Amino acid sequence: MSGFLSRFFNKRALTDPNYLFLFDPPPPDEYVVFDTETTGLNPAEDEILSIGAVKIIGNKILTSEKFEVFVKPTTEIKTESIKIHHLRNIDVEHGLDAVDAVSRFLRFAGSRPLVGYHLKFDIAMINKYTKPQFGIRLPNQAIEVSQLYVNRMQVIDRIQNAYQADIEMDLRFDTIVKRLKVPILGKHDATNDAIMTALIFLKLRPQKKAQKSKPIVTP
Repeated sequence: MSGFLSRFFNKRALTDPNYLFLFDPPPPDEYVVFDTETTGLNPAEDEILSIGAVKIIGNKILTSEKFEVFVKPTTEIKTESIKIHHLRNIDVEHGLDAVDAVSRFLRFAGSRPLVGYHLKFDIAMINKYTKPQFGIRLPNQAIEVSQLYVNRMQVIDRIQNAYQADIEMDLRFDTIVKRLKVPILGKHDATNDAIMTALIFLKLRPQKKAQKSKPIVTP
């Protein structure tokens, strides 16, 4: 009930009816996997530099319909931040305004469930702009792939009688990618990270027996 009430009041807070579609029932078996690159790790102070996303329909990752935008920040990008994502001020000087970029992302994602790695942070960065601009937080269902990974590994370890609750699992992105044999497309690029996360999701999500097949990446 609390989830229903939260969604109800979130919808009532919407200030722009053009975004009511975010509260529609999601298309069946469709997802949007996304990632952001930012100036830092504090949503209250830092800004989005890029958003990358891909759609999943069934077992297919639609890279031909990928979403990729760069955002021009209001302040200079710090050297420490550049060392991580390699986005320089010159790389984003012709980027979109943050509100415009987020608005485009909302239209790309629609009401589909959102999938990501450390998704709580990426959603917080999007909400940084949706809350003051549209009055709402993202209403989409959120699916964290690291939690799916934990669930899967615990099942495997229990079967092998190797699981111990007091041992902390290695949830680094590189570790998950390596263990699941996901191809490495490039690090700290929002779109490539979104595609790799999509592959992780398709390997880990529960599926009906009739749906089980290898993930397909469309050109």
